[in-house]
Amino acid sequence: MSVIVRFAPSPTGLMHVGSARTALFNWLFARRRSGRFILRIEDTDRARCKTEFIQDYLEGLRWLGLPWDEGPILQSERVETYQEHAQRLLDEGKAYRCYCTPERLDEMRRAQQLRKQPSGYDRFCRGLSKQQRDAFAASGAPSVIRFATPLEGSTEFDDQIRGRIRFDNSILDDMVIIKSDGFPTYHLASVVDDHLMNVTHVLRGEEWISSTPRHLLLYQAFGWKPPTFAHLPLILGKDRAKLSKRHGAASLSEYRDQGYLADALTNYVALLGWSPGGDQEVLTREEMIQRFDLSAVNPAPASFDLEKLDWMNGTYIRALSRERLSEMALPFLQRAGLVSEQAAQEEREYAGGVLALEQERMKRLSDAPQLASFFFGESVEHDEGAVSKWLRRDYVPELLRMLVERFGALNSFDRGAIEREVRGLAEETNRKAADLIHPLRVAVTGRTEGPGLFETLEVLGRERVILRLRAALALAGAAS
Repeated sequence: MSVIVRFAPSPTGLMHVGSARTALFNWLFARRRSGRFILRIEDTDRARCKTEFIQDYLEGLRWLGLPWDEGPILQSERVETYQEHAQRLLDEGKAYRCYCTPERLDEMRRAQQLRKQPSGYDRFCRGLSKQQRDAFAASGAPSVIRFATPLEGSTEFDDQIRGRIRFDNSILDDMVIIKSDGFPTYHLASVVDDHLMNVTHVLRGEEWISSTPRHLLLYQAFGWKPPTFAHLPLILGKDRAKLSKRHGAASLSEYRDQGYLADALTNYVALLGWSPGGDQEVLTREEMIQRFDLSAVNPAPASFDLEKLDWMNGTYIRALSRERLSEMALPFLQRAGLVSEQAAQEEREYAGGVLALEQERMKRLSDAPQLASFFFGESVEHDEGAVSKWLRRDYVPELLRMLVERFGALNSFDRGAIEREVRGLAEETNRKAADLIHPLRVAVTGRTEGPGLFETLEVLGRERVILRLRAALALAGAAS
């Protein structure tokens, strides 16, 4: 039997990490078994579903590199199909029209709360006589269609992650399957579509476990064979609280905008609840496909650790080629106003050299502006603590003046020549190399830390370096 899975989001908000994990696990499961991955948009909630959210899901899947084999299929365009199946249940006495008003339902819930009873529909309309039903219909009173849940027995299924799960039918009320506006609820539309689309495995979040017996009863009522179910573990923060904005970005698009690489985020999300075996954590897409198996998914909640994601993202950034890094990080420099929006080739090449120097220190592409800002512009903002510690030493002004002269006389301003000049001057003046290297770094970059000094000076170029040394001389001289 060919494997067919589906990712079926309800576009009532932006795509988030939990949705990305569900999509990824479905995609890996299908690719591992040479199956099909269907994208279905469950947009029957007309009040909350929005076109911009649908686009966000499509863009999110494309960014993650999870191409679908069929779709996107919009449930809002299939309403007639769901109505036909609901009518079939009505005709067979497996569903009924409910004419209860919102006011009656509110009063019913309040009474249940006062009696400390579980909330749920009391099946008032299930017991209406034919004459009563005909009277309601003739009056034009609005109605919904409810499924007539069996009153006795139990519903059981084997979850591929959690094992055997059993529900007593007595705890299930008569769910609505067609709303008063004629649109289906999630329960009916999902079951009908999964059957008609020949879905073999349903991989979805743990929050849908309580809905599964309802869906199985619908399968039974239609006389259909249900798919295999697997409910994925919750994703919690490191503090074991429900995942929220304080644990990381609120939406997938925010992770992209903060400079996370799609491959890094996909790799990290794959490990939220699934173990590939062994100690390896950085996995190629092909390795994930080859190793993915539901038997290695842990039913316990997974912990989302932003620091771990940052580590993994940094690992992926360091593996980028210089060209790819420049292509991906340049927009962050442009948004920060460090590089022109319509940058000429020379400016792009300079930015590429800067990014290559900072590559080792970046955890996110959005780190680039802060790490590399001192490379841009003629002047540099000096850290006062660094100035006090390194530039206000009595020997520093004279050494900086000498460097201005020697750098200006170099035939080639490359890292090798720069290093020989700096170390040679330190030796001539009977000082440790660090006594010159640290003040030189502060003078030219304004900072005490950064990429290799000699590589930094080479990328900055002779003109910028000399201008900054002269500015630092004035700073050091005024304080000396």
